[in-house]
Amino acid sequence: MKLSLRISPVVLTLSLLAPLAQADVSLSPIIGSHMVLQRDMACPIWGWAEAGEEVSVEFAGQKVKGKTGADGKWMVKLAPMKATTEGANMTITGKNTIALEDVVVGEVWLCSGQSNMEWTVSASGNPQQEIAASTDGMIRHLKVNNPGSGTPMDKVQSGGWQNASPQTAGNFTAVGLYFARELRKELGVPVGLLGANWGGTRIEPWTPPVGFQEVPALKNIADKLDEFPKGKNGGRVDIQSPLALYNGRIAPLVPYAIRGALWYQGESNNGEGMLYAEKMKALIVGWRKVWQMPNMPFYFVELAPHNSGGSGDALAMIWEAQAAAAMNIPHTGMSGTTDIGNVKDIHPKNKQEVGRRLALIALAKTYAKPGIVFSGPVKKDVKFNGAKAVVTYDHAAGLKTRDGQPPTHFMLAGEDKNFFAAKAEIVGSTVVVTAEGVTKPVALRFGFNQMAEPNLSNGAGLPARPFRTDDYPAR
Repeated sequence: MKLSLRISPVVLTLSLLAPLAQADVSLSPIIGSHMVLQRDMACPIWGWAEAGEEVSVEFAGQKVKGKTGADGKWMVKLAPMKATTEGANMTITGKNTIALEDVVVGEVWLCSGQSNMEWTVSASGNPQQEIAASTDGMIRHLKVNNPGSGTPMDKVQSGGWQNASPQTAGNFTAVGLYFARELRKELGVPVGLLGANWGGTRIEPWTPPVGFQEVPALKNIADKLDEFPKGKNGGRVDIQSPLALYNGRIAPLVPYAIRGALWYQGESNNGEGMLYAEKMKALIVGWRKVWQMPNMPFYFVELAPHNSGGSGDALAMIWEAQAAAAMNIPHTGMSGTTDIGNVKDIHPKNKQEVGRRLALIALAKTYAKPGIVFSGPVKKDVKFNGAKAVVTYDHAAGLKTRDGQPPTHFMLAGEDKNFFAAKAEIVGSTVVVTAEGVTKPVALRFGFNQMAEPNLSNGAGLPARPFRTDDYPAR
């Protein structure tokens, strides 16, 4: 039997064109219309083309050229630019031409973590009002949808950059949007948000290899990096494995120029105590290394009080770890939430205030805006004097209680290590604490319980940070 092979003209034409199509210049999907480029920094623009192909990028009066390497990847860097509030076109040219529209220059922040960062405007407080008010097209958002990965991915999976509007903002990260609104009011420049978050995830999958390698306390993970992340269930990657979400959702963003990172996570690491501070250090150092930004601002949210079961010490010890990270890692800051949570809901709805408080930190620390109070009272010192404990604070101007009542949620213990509810009063810029039956206190706790919603604040209404002076084991 003789086999006759006939090739249609259409198939033949497509087959001849295929090599040309493969040689076309393409862009990293993070580079697109409506994007926000980071002002005052060199801005990498990158993609793929045929090996050795020359590619040029034209934008804002600049024309920069690069050549594709043997791996098919090219990259150029636009020189630092000032902010713009009018969109402009960008043209990328090789053997083909790509035209991007409505590109602006402003401030870019990475918004990462678990569900409280992922939580959308439509699922947060006053959604209809907030969505209707989202008419500022100079706030823009790109949602990263990549899965977990066993190796670093090079392309972002997303729907592209979206300008804030009543049609789009409902799906933005709520914390990110409200943070951006405050920056817009104070800075007057566009704000871009990179939403790379995933509900229910631990901190380890977001951390790059170099982060684990830089923290001696995590040597047990660093020594086994070649084993992570493990695939299971038919080859799928476990998104809770170390590296999995760094590979999937962070690596494809590097080296896009950003100002800094916002982080809202920790619920899934509850119970780890001060080990969580070491893991935060690994994440922060790791991201700073891969972005080559040793002083990258990293601002994060203290977990809000909620009933997570048990005695309540476990969540308080996560607060303690978060506070240690804020105190000991340079260029970081923590937004307090003990007054805006919901002890019955791990996802408190008041994301407006969370975003505003993160913005206060950024405005004060990153943008050097004068006169901004960005922190609630933070314990400076505790002195035990007879039956009294006297607490002095930083960030305590106008020390008060929100409800006009005496300060709540102080507890004192004597040498028997048994804590008793204490009475507290504000004396000038200090708080003086006593407890009936504790004649010689040796340990003081403030708000150190998962259900605690203390009323102490400074004159700006920002809540005092929980603390303890002891190191007793969790109960």
